[in-house]
Amino acid sequence: MKFEFPLHKGKWIKRYKRFMVDLTLDDGEVLTVHSANTGSMKNCYVEGGDAWYWDSQNDKRKYPHSLELTQTPSGHVACINTSRPNYLVAEAIENGTVKELQDYEVLKTEVRYGDEKSRIDILLSGGEKAIYVEVKNTTLLENTLNGEPNENGSVEEGIGYFPDSVSDRASKHLRELMRMVELGHRGVIFFCVNHTGIKQVRPADHIDNVYGELLREAHKAGVEILAYASHITDDEIYLKDRLPVVL
Repeated sequence: MKFEFPLHKGKWIKRYKRFMVDLTLDDGEVLTVHSANTGSMKNCYVEGGDAWYWDSQNDKRKYPHSLELTQTPSGHVACINTSRPNYLVAEAIENGTVKELQDYEVLKTEVRYGDEKSRIDILLSGGEKAIYVEVKNTTLLENTLNGEPNENGSVEEGIGYFPDSVSDRASKHLRELMRMVELGHRGVIFFCVNHTGIKQVRPADHIDNVYGELLREAHKAGVEILAYASHITDDEIYLKDRLPVVL
């Protein structure tokens, strides 16, 4: 997808109140931009590093500018706009990039389902089986390997992790997908990798071991696991290559 509005660049000053980020512009102005990402954003930004934002041109918004991309401590670029992943995955399914998910006639998003009253990100229907796709934005790259500090490991090897903080909600989604598989449908966890340095994905057992164990259990129960990397520039972003997932 092409970005709807042109991206402008500033320098990161600080993040606060979960939604707010201050940037310094070339002329010295300090601009407060809105961030849609309320998560930890661990290792996704560095003080003084580049950050890209866009102007919504909506005068009714208190903060009309929105954060889109960040320079990471490892020198890569991450898309931290959490409104993007579901759209990117749906786009990649519809244009045939995700060859594993082509047995469908109708694509719907945000459909309520399951015993725990969740909303599935993408529901594909009309094929041999209904396909329930849960999308996970993946942006964590750090010097950790198998949960242990590794100064010469993960960043160079491109190992990305999910989640970047303890997430009961993510575990709930796994349980819901396991139930869908039990009922005869397909269940898919889709790691949408929005970080240019990540080359493979692993569960972040060192952050949320409950999720890691449940992911492995879900896989054994028939839940499919996919990971695709985004191609990111200051003009466009789209899913391109499938990445390995190491459990």
